[in-house]
Amino acid sequence: MNNSRRKFLGISVALGLSPILDVSPLGNLIDIKESESKLKILILGGTSFLGPHQIAYALKRGHEVSIFTRGKTIPDIHKDLFSKVEKLVGDREDNLEALKNRKWDVVIDNSGRKTKWTKDTAQLLKDNVGLYMYTSSVSVYYPYTGDDFSESRPLVTKIPVGTPEQEKPTYEYGVMKATSEVATIDAFGADRSIIVRPTLIVGPGDRTDRFPYWLARLEKGGDIIIPGKADEVVQYIDVRDLAGWMIRLLENKAAGIYNGSGPGFDMTTNAFVHGIHASYKSPVNYIQIDDLKFLEENEIIGIQPWVIQLPKYAGMSRSDNSAAIEAGMQFRSLSETVWATNEWWNSGAVTQERRDNILSGEQSFMNREKAILEKWRAREK
Repeated sequence: MNNSRRKFLGISVALGLSPILDVSPLGNLIDIKESESKLKILILGGTSFLGPHQIAYALKRGHEVSIFTRGKTIPDIHKDLFSKVEKLVGDREDNLEALKNRKWDVVIDNSGRKTKWTKDTAQLLKDNVGLYMYTSSVSVYYPYTGDDFSESRPLVTKIPVGTPEQEKPTYEYGVMKATSEVATIDAFGADRSIIVRPTLIVGPGDRTDRFPYWLARLEKGGDIIIPGKADEVVQYIDVRDLAGWMIRLLENKAAGIYNGSGPGFDMTTNAFVHGIHASYKSPVNYIQIDDLKFLEENEIIGIQPWVIQLPKYAGMSRSDNSAAIEAGMQFRSLSETVWATNEWWNSGAVTQERRDNILSGEQSFMNREKAILEKWRAREK
């Protein structure tokens, strides 16, 4: 164990971090106790971002895991653990044969990207599985207007008449997740259903480049645009915190609906950026651009791992996570999430081409940043 690793573990103990937390960069789980009751878990999906962390946690807790996939996605994290899971191959669109006449204690539906898929699998498994957990999204609350973002908030179940074409995909995703939740509960009943609505998920194995970009950009330093207002709120969840908590919900048979969001306190945009940069030594000069019209005109909205507070998105980062915390959700520090993500990002799990593209590729925001700053400064003058 190197000195920095030993130092981090010492600090973790000193701060009283729970032993349930995984503090390793790639998820080589540490001090996670086996569950008293062993479960047979079926994961629909399991090879992308969240799934491998769920598998790692579940195996460490002593559970048996089966995954159902098309057999096409190769995981880039926890690869060694996939030899320890049962692999069932099929297609949620039209081939569920591998799931027939089988029994599991619980199922986690991570790949429910169509309402039909969720309905078909839930109806097929309802007599052979005890609990059905559906991985939903806070997108079921779109548009994010008003003040109530608790689990009792009405869901978006249809696209309003007259919705502009460019807005329809956002509505469609929210409607799909909401109606899939309904399909889950219709099949299993409220007492055997667990619905988890995550916010932005970050950490090792991230399949998007939003969070990794900001790590790489802040490490590089220099003049850096912070889009949006300084006091806007940020919600995110470390994938390992989410994965472990979801497995514990199943262990506890904690049927219900939960917002899977963090951290455990209100975090502002600038606190988030400064918190990330605290892990690096690069000199930086922040330029706050809070003019929404300027941000839209220069296509800056959507490139950051937080939500610019446009009217219909104002509440997206304000989901109420009190029920999740009461049900055992735990949060590691932002610095640990940064450290672990950075270790993964610079490992063999990520190609050099992807690392290069994030800062210098044709679509990289950093390629446009200097010109945008010149426009902003000229406008200010």
